[in-house]
Amino acid sequence: MDAFGDYVIDGVVGHGGSATVYRAHHATGLGPPVALKVLDQHHRDAAHLGRLEREFEFAKRTAHPHVVTVFEYGHGWLSMQLVTGGTAISLPSRALRLAALAQIADALDHVHALGIVHCDVKPTNILVAEPFSAGGALLVDFGIARSLAEDGTHRMTHVEASLPYAAPEVLHGHPPEASSDEYALACTAVELLTGSPPFHANTSMALVDAHLNSPVPKYSRRIDWLPRAFDSILAKALAKSPDLRYQSCLEFISLITHAIG
Repeated sequence: MDAFGDYVIDGVVGHGGSATVYRAHHATGLGPPVALKVLDQHHRDAAHLGRLEREFEFAKRTAHPHVVTVFEYGHGWLSMQLVTGGTAISLPSRALRLAALAQIADALDHVHALGIVHCDVKPTNILVAEPFSAGGALLVDFGIARSLAEDGTHRMTHVEASLPYAAPEVLHGHPPEASSDEYALACTAVELLTGSPPFHANTSMALVDAHLNSPVPKYSRRIDWLPRAFDSILAKALAKSPDLRYQSCLEFISLITHAIG
């Protein structure tokens, strides 16, 4: 059997763009099973190794009940908390999805207070415990997270964020900030509540243009259980200018939750 550090692989949990996640256990047999994220052989270049190390270091710094716990880091792999309930999209009810969004909002506010921006908030980076009551939602993948203190006013040369959730300022090449995560969380909330993110397009360039120039959809006009208050709350969280958004992620999600009732 393959081993990484003192871990022994039990089976495959899932695949990502550059890595495979395995269920594993400690060779001594002590402790609970873990998730072992292992870079594929053809992705063990300096850039991917650096991203994996960054993922570990940022997650390690941001200890929070709704940020996935990481344990150990090795060359091309890291071990972390095993979360078995799938992503937030798998949650079966609106109430559970709103609860998950509130937990992730709280985690993001905690991360931001530490001077870190996650930079890749989206449904697939929100895992959920099985059952949900056992641990709720957990934010994962700090691979492209950035430190506000380190980055300063450095202009980004390329966009790493996932386009359906990317804030306008990030698409303009400006350094991401806490409100950029809020924008991504708002896109995520729309997807979890309505089935798809707010902006759609057939090409990447058209999607970028939609984020930069299109008005925020008014969902109350086509979804009967969404009140008009939802539209105005969402419009503020998805403001084109980061200065016009809410002061915290939890404020936004709390308003959404209250509006939907």
